[in-house]
Amino acid sequence: MMERAHMHRRGFLRAACCQGLGLTGLVGTHNIWAQSTAATTANQTDWQSLLSSRFVRPTLDTDEGGLWAMMDREETRLRRSSQVVRDTKLQDYLRDMVCRLVGDHCPDIRVHVVRTPFFNATMAPNGMMQIWSGLLLRVENEAQLAAVVGHEIGHYLERHSLERLRDMKSRAAFGQFIGMFGAVGALAQLGVLAGAFAFSREHETRADVLGMRLLKRAGYRAQEAAQVWDNLLGELQIRGGSDVGQRSPMMATHPPVATRRDDLLKLAGDDTGVTQAEPLAQVLAPHRLDWIHDEIRRGQHEESLVLFGRMLKNSPSDAQAWYARGEIYRQRGQSNDLELALQDFQQAIQASNTPPPSYRSLGLIHKQQARKPEALASFEKYLELAPQAPDAALVRSYITELQS
Repeated sequence: MMERAHMHRRGFLRAACCQGLGLTGLVGTHNIWAQSTAATTANQTDWQSLLSSRFVRPTLDTDEGGLWAMMDREETRLRRSSQVVRDTKLQDYLRDMVCRLVGDHCPDIRVHVVRTPFFNATMAPNGMMQIWSGLLLRVENEAQLAAVVGHEIGHYLERHSLERLRDMKSRAAFGQFIGMFGAVGALAQLGVLAGAFAFSREHETRADVLGMRLLKRAGYRAQEAAQVWDNLLGELQIRGGSDVGQRSPMMATHPPVATRRDDLLKLAGDDTGVTQAEPLAQVLAPHRLDWIHDEIRRGQHEESLVLFGRMLKNSPSDAQAWYARGEIYRQRGQSNDLELALQDFQQAIQASNTPPPSYRSLGLIHKQQARKPEALASFEKYLELAPQAPDAALVRSYITELQS
């Protein structure tokens, strides 16, 4: 309970003090974008100078110093959290990517991978960056990840959080929401917090422009910024409809997003640069099945079906994605879902590197449909592949029951 309370508190401060939600960070408005692009075109040297001007730690008696101190405390708590992914190879990989984007600020950035199944990355003014596992599960290549992270770095370099804090204080909102703190969970109140603490439309657009410049400067294919937004919007639209950009609480402070993809593509320019899909896939591989299970437990079946369907379209031999989609069908249990699940599980076990839970889920369907030999064979194969699985004792009880 204490750990959960700590994560709720961090979630609030991420919304209030960190550099924006990865989701809302990719949302903007066509008119503001056009105005901002025109204004920033005349400041080519200004954005480059941001990369070579490291921040000096502010004194505690200033607004910015207080904000840094608050986030220092939150980072200390975060480091102790069980939700932090402690993988040195992954952290080094992500830090190298961030350093390619952030220039001379590299020594000041600390990257934390947080295991939570939502699309998000945040950047705090003291240099604390969080990248959530839900984002890592969804991006198809390093360029897409760099697009989201580059946007957050844009907020960091232009110190938008300090402007937001001062605006909140001037509107007497800061004390009000700190008073709310602890009464509600951050995720449960995401719509409220997003409306209260979202960056202004101008901030979002400026971060888009700067983030895109960082992306191209680092040699990435900048069109991937539009693709990652398309992918996410596809998940949200399956439940929220085509106008989800207007009605979603996450986007409450933003206008319709119909032009968003075109705006990002205009910023991207020519179709050049690297994507780095395979290197990212390799470093994420040890964690991917765990993160898939987190997504399944999220319980948003329709959104997950879009996600796993997209994975299979990109890689038809992806055994983990076949298993994941089959498990969503099995758990949803609508008309014909069990048959669809069986088909997907069969695809999973015919592929290489079959996830062991494919056999467990296959056994559960056979057991439910009174096909004892098939159920027994599936459960036994599962235990052969995963003898120390947390549910091994339960599966052994199923075998005993089927043999009786």
